[in-house]
Amino acid sequence: MSLQVVVGAGAAGAATARQLADSGERVRLITRSGRGPDHPGIERVAADAADAERLAALTQGAATLFNCAMPAYNLWPTGWPPLAAALLTATERTGADYVMLGNVYGYGPVDGPFTEEMPMAPITVKGRVRAKMWLDALDAHQAGRVRVTEVRASDFFGPSAASLYTLTVVPGILAGEPARYAGDPDVPHSWTYPGDAARALIAASRDDRAWGRGWHVPSTSEASVAELSAKLAEAAGAPTAEVTRLSDAEFDAFARADAITAEIREMRYLFDRPAILDSAETERILGLKATPQDDVVRELIDDSVK
Repeated sequence: MSLQVVVGAGAAGAATARQLADSGERVRLITRSGRGPDHPGIERVAADAADAERLAALTQGAATLFNCAMPAYNLWPTGWPPLAAALLTATERTGADYVMLGNVYGYGPVDGPFTEEMPMAPITVKGRVRAKMWLDALDAHQAGRVRVTEVRASDFFGPSAASLYTLTVVPGILAGEPARYAGDPDVPHSWTYPGDAARALIAASRDDRAWGRGWHVPSTSEASVAELSAKLAEAAGAPTAEVTRLSDAEFDAFARADAITAEIREMRYLFDRPAILDSAETERILGLKATPQDDVVRELIDDSVK
């Protein structure tokens, strides 16, 4: 039984901590608030992970540091750099392996599926933030200062998952009401179940072939928003889902009233065109498969009525 440190208790971080603890590992879960799953194998610690000295002390003796943290979406340019630097510093000082939870922002727009071999080519502020985090960590890996890998997810779908779709569309669908979406509801899109992201993070941490490169989480679905909403409504026994696109003018009005919505503007290319995550390498090398869409839909519905 080794010590595993997880920073961040969002849907993926909490799932990672639980899965590690369920497998017999000793888990230290670090968040600002000290919140997280109630599990006998999980030690919850309230700490600022951007404090490199404190984080290094908490990581001492750990086999792996899992970065599942997430600053407020509208504070990425100022929130991520000190946090990312502290996470990397902690692993360098302690010798812990470093596993990062990432996304596709660093790739920029692509024609066709996202693959792990694609270079970082961001066109947005948040994309540049994510790309720099990975490239800084990769430089440390290539210099021999740390072993690092990044597991990249698409938009999350499932209980407690926070994504544009789950926050703005799912509540209306489950309530049997029309929903509005800040993208094209008819284009294919990869959806990541947080439990699958956790399994990918853990699998990468345990495989020597994983280091020094990125991996894609197998997607629970590649359905369009319209298709996924129809499935969700059917399973919930709700009226047929109606999802319409927000006009640019409507989106701009929402963005002026809400700082988080305003941050979505530069990322809308991900919702206006097909965004498919190719996970063939993850499936072949790490031996992972996605949780079936219907299972995730049922779990989400069951969780919504608790």
